[in-house]
Amino acid sequence: MTRMPDFISLNGPDNAGKTTQLVRLAERWEGFQPLGAVHEHDPEPWARVTAGDYARWWFKTSTTVELTEMLLTGHAKRAAARRHGRTGLLDRGLPMLLAVATATCVVKDGLTTGEASKTVTGIAGSRAGAPETSLLLLPSLDAKRSYATTSAREGRHWAGIYPAYQKALHAVLLRQADHGAYTAVVDCESRTVDEVHAEVLDHVGLARTTAGSP
Repeated sequence: MTRMPDFISLNGPDNAGKTTQLVRLAERWEGFQPLGAVHEHDPEPWARVTAGDYARWWFKTSTTVELTEMLLTGHAKRAAARRHGRTGLLDRGLPMLLAVATATCVVKDGLTTGEASKTVTGIAGSRAGAPETSLLLLPSLDAKRSYATTSAREGRHWAGIYPAYQKALHAVLLRQADHGAYTAVVDCESRTVDEVHAEVLDHVGLARTTAGSP
């Protein structure tokens, strides 16, 4: 058996299929430990900001430093929850969290993608998360088609600043992909869930296994 990594993260914009693929991965092998999202591991500050107008806090009153620090703190606590010998499954890993902070910085502070990326990278500093196999699921490698796909899957109209944020997020993710931030990029365009899952399994080293037996 090939040694599995300590962490596997599935990343991508809203409605890219992350949750579906995480559930299917967790069912594949008993050695996986689903660890979920960062707010589940650092609930107090997230409960505080969601108690009021969450969207206003996220896009108006929070600072890029505050948001980035909350994401990174939650990520560190989530990593610490992994049990020895298990492979943690992450709903959005470190590169995706930095992408979220960067896209928010773009729309909130009016910076370019490059400027916002430098800002967030500067806040993160030399802190490095535990090594992870990070897969980026993209509805399309074209930013406009990717956004169109995810917005259509939402089933309701995105209002206010959210469309601009989602477009910025798609641009940031593609920029990250170009710079090698992810272990692998999975192009989901015109592919079934099963086809995408087969590629995910291949990237994490489980392509030739049976369910429950790595």
